[in-house]
Amino acid sequence: MHQLIEIYRQLIDPNWIMAHGGLYVVMFIIFAETGLFVGFFLPGDSLLFVTGVIIATSTAASKFGNMYIDLAFWIGLITACGVIGNIIGYWYGSKFGHILMKREDSMLFKKKYIHQAHDFYEKKGGLAIFFARFLPIVRTFAPIVGGMVDMNYKKFIYYNILGCLAWVSSMMLAGVLLGNIPWVQKNLEIIVIGLVIVTTGPVLFKMFFGKKKATTEA
Repeated sequence: MHQLIEIYRQLIDPNWIMAHGGLYVVMFIIFAETGLFVGFFLPGDSLLFVTGVIIATSTAASKFGNMYIDLAFWIGLITACGVIGNIIGYWYGSKFGHILMKREDSMLFKKKYIHQAHDFYEKKGGLAIFFARFLPIVRTFAPIVGGMVDMNYKKFIYYNILGCLAWVSSMMLAGVLLGNIPWVQKNLEIIVIGLVIVTTGPVLFKMFFGKKKATTEA
């Protein structure tokens, strides 16, 4: 647990980021969080906010000498990484889902659940992919489920790009706008921890207590 906390502290530390590959590290982490099954624990929201702060305050991250051009440049690259990550997640889900559908029904797995999920994604799958970008943990698994239920690929790609662009640009823009405020610079770690709690808290509450409540009612 201590090691995990230390990893989090490093990933939200602008100095550590710039000393270990700069914003290219951010690109890889966003790809890993959205495309690799084991990346669900990575702090994407906080990292994007810190990236915006870095662009606003560090000349080392500047490519063009203009903050807003630099912002657009990095938004484009990081968005591309997030989009590719989701495509890989969809591909993985598609392959894994087909294997599951060959299995016989059991107490833990029933094919009707996959069919129900398919119907849901056909009706609301686009919005699910879009809004999942703003939900930690959920954004890692949403494209996998989309692939498992054979969500329409063109619809998936459209909302994948739209959602990723909205997520990356909004978080980074917030960091850029607030990054030059002295109070923000002095209390960056507190702000980022607060961001982690605000974004992750409701998801974890739903996962643990929502499941417990459902079990009790059943």
